[in-house]
Amino acid sequence: MDLNDTIAAVSTPPGVGGIAVIRISGSDALAITQRIWRGKALTECDSHSAHLGDIVDNNGEVIDTAVATIFRAPRSFTGEDTVELSVHGSVWIQQEIINLLVDAGARVASSGEFTRRAFVNGRLDLAQAEGVADMISASSRANLRLATRQMKGDFSNKLNSIREEMVTLASLLELELDFSEEDVEFADRSHLRLLSEALMTEIDRLASTFRAGRAIKNGVNVVIAGCPNAGKSTLLNRLVGEEKAIVSEIAGTTRDIIEDVAEIDGVLFRFADTAGLRDSDDRIEAIGIERAKKHIANADIILCLIDGSDDLCSQMKYMKEIVDCHSEGINGCESAYEQVVKEGAREPRKDSGSDFNPEIIYVISKSDLRDRKSEVTLTDENISIDDPVIISAKEGWGIDVLCERLVSAARKGLDLQSEFIVTNARHYESLKETHRSLARFLTSLDAGLSVDLLSQDLRESIHHLGTITGSITTDTLLQTIFSRFCIGK
Repeated sequence: MDLNDTIAAVSTPPGVGGIAVIRISGSDALAITQRIWRGKALTECDSHSAHLGDIVDNNGEVIDTAVATIFRAPRSFTGEDTVELSVHGSVWIQQEIINLLVDAGARVASSGEFTRRAFVNGRLDLAQAEGVADMISASSRANLRLATRQMKGDFSNKLNSIREEMVTLASLLELELDFSEEDVEFADRSHLRLLSEALMTEIDRLASTFRAGRAIKNGVNVVIAGCPNAGKSTLLNRLVGEEKAIVSEIAGTTRDIIEDVAEIDGVLFRFADTAGLRDSDDRIEAIGIERAKKHIANADIILCLIDGSDDLCSQMKYMKEIVDCHSEGINGCESAYEQVVKEGAREPRKDSGSDFNPEIIYVISKSDLRDRKSEVTLTDENISIDDPVIISAKEGWGIDVLCERLVSAARKGLDLQSEFIVTNARHYESLKETHRSLARFLTSLDAGLSVDLLSQDLRESIHHLGTITGSITTDTLLQTIFSRFCIGK
């Protein structure tokens, strides 16, 4: 990829709209645009100014009347001279203007090339660039808030501060190598251990937020689980506001996972309607039940749905056995690691993170089919459940209370209020590699190994942390990251 030529692309979504924005960036952006422009000379315009004019073809025929906005280097997104043409949203007009710009000397941009140029030209670091992509795809207020902070560099500043402390430690050890023959110790080993432990604690704290970050970015995983015909599909339809799942009085209607998302009080939830849990000889239904159990094992929140029109305690005993069996002892990073693999990182090691149990909310459904004045009791010699949420998904009773409980459980279980939250699987994996290198460093320190071996472990820690912001990078990594961007960004 030649990052020194001039590129052009449509930056607005494909299709017909009121307007479309065509972006041109590079050292010849103004001169190339001028060749198809009739109006004030763009090469003479000040930065951050907008001008009305016509776009003409090679025969001088007017293609469109447009507004050209000028951004001169380095005061532009890419750090290069940039022109943004606001044109009418006809697909034909957009494509014709791109063709004219190519004829005039521009090249059609690759995916993410504008943002990659911003990174190469020092306008953004790599974490900030990924924040741009997260902002574009943000699907909730919480997600947008995190993406904005990352794009503005808050997360990068935190990482750079930690990395600078590591570099200081490494420089003291490197200095000892220069005076190895004189047996001089510039870094007090006990002080070195305290600083390293403090840094590792900070790294672990950041890494531990990935589960919350994944939930904010992709949605808090909420599994609706229950026995057949407990009202799971009706509840899913009520929560997401549309008919996503087939509702029937026939037990076992839902045989596969049906998912959809909904934002509640600024938090994005990913709801999964699952097959009814029971012992079944039906081969297809049994497969659906196994999938339901796997979803329970990876849930952030489990809605245990109990049919209020049937025997409550027998259902509760069965559901509690299922939930305990498939959620007890689940590693807190397990879902996170699955996300790492999904996003293309190497096969993970499940050797870190703290254990967690998913938040469980017991819900008594079909309250419209029972005497609403009668007391709901879920207590016998084997089981006691306090404060279940009583609802009628069909009539809408109690749904507001359930939504409040969902938001409360998400914020409690996922610590969504942390100052810094890791949302990117690549960042998480780099933090875990940093942790492992620091752990090896501390082990080597305790073993009294030589300075050159200590320095190697510390340099690895610095390297892994630097890959997050792009202080350390490769062309392959950059290509992988920016290929996920849209063409015009």
